[in-house]
Amino acid sequence: MSRDGYALVGDIGGTNARFALVRRGQAGLESVQVRPCGDYTDLTGAIGDYLHEVGVDAVTEACLAVASSDRGNRVQLTNNHLCFDRDDLRRRFQWRSLKIVNDFTAMALGVPQVDAARLVHVCGGPGDPGRPRLVMGPGTGLGVSGLVPTRQGWVPLRTEGGHVDFAPVDDTEIAILRLLTLRYGRVSVERILCGSGLLNLYQAHADIQGLPAPFKAPEQITEAALGHADALAEQTLQHFCGILGRVAGNASLTLGSAGGVYLCGGILPRILQFFLASPFQAGFEAKGRMTSVMVSTPVYVVTEPCTGLLGAAQALINPEV
Repeated sequence: MSRDGYALVGDIGGTNARFALVRRGQAGLESVQVRPCGDYTDLTGAIGDYLHEVGVDAVTEACLAVASSDRGNRVQLTNNHLCFDRDDLRRRFQWRSLKIVNDFTAMALGVPQVDAARLVHVCGGPGDPGRPRLVMGPGTGLGVSGLVPTRQGWVPLRTEGGHVDFAPVDDTEIAILRLLTLRYGRVSVERILCGSGLLNLYQAHADIQGLPAPFKAPEQITEAALGHADALAEQTLQHFCGILGRVAGNASLTLGSAGGVYLCGGILPRILQFFLASPFQAGFEAKGRMTSVMVSTPVYVVTEPCTGLLGAAQALINPEV
């Protein structure tokens, strides 16, 4: 079956590839599917399998949100093995047009489309709906974007804010920085504020305290922390949330995001109750003379798993993208 009135949208992250169909000129998602990136050697296979499974021979156009900093014709994803050539992909599926956007640009565009029931208030407010919004979140990496309001709608900002320098604030964090510097040379906040970063933080705490570090995956650390089964894991996850609060607060001050801070990504929804009771708020608000600004800035966790797809659909019809 050919769906000439449909477009394909995709959100290709470090772990999963999400796909959906949208009717031309609209943004509602149909036939949403999630496919593990590790199941495929190339993106063509994932797209082909999706179209076959939903019974579609062809669509007319596509927009793919990808975790990549590449700006040329060949795109290599930042946090997994997938890569593709834009022109080859368009020709392979005979699309009239193919738009590629950064995954967190799409995440930002999707935030205004998320139902209010999928937003969990963390702290702050009431904010100013006419001001910019900050969109960020830890997952396979640390994505950072923003939305600037105009008379025509939202303009998304493409940034690499997850790669700013980690700034320690006490002796323990200075020791963590030294350990990670030996491993990486330069330590960005993404080296701590993502899945593999949580493991880095856990192992650094273990080294500093002279403790064993039996967990070898971030999922093991979060499971032990949430179950109060391991003091080091719990301490690490608390510290992770506190650092995220400081980094989010810094980015909010830089952007002037009085319109709100929206925390996306795969990690926070899975640890939501722990996160709400964590040092995040203290880290976010502790900005000296700017504390009153932070207290008035609302922060939300976005629990909608298809935010990036919603944003990719918006990117198809947004002339600023």
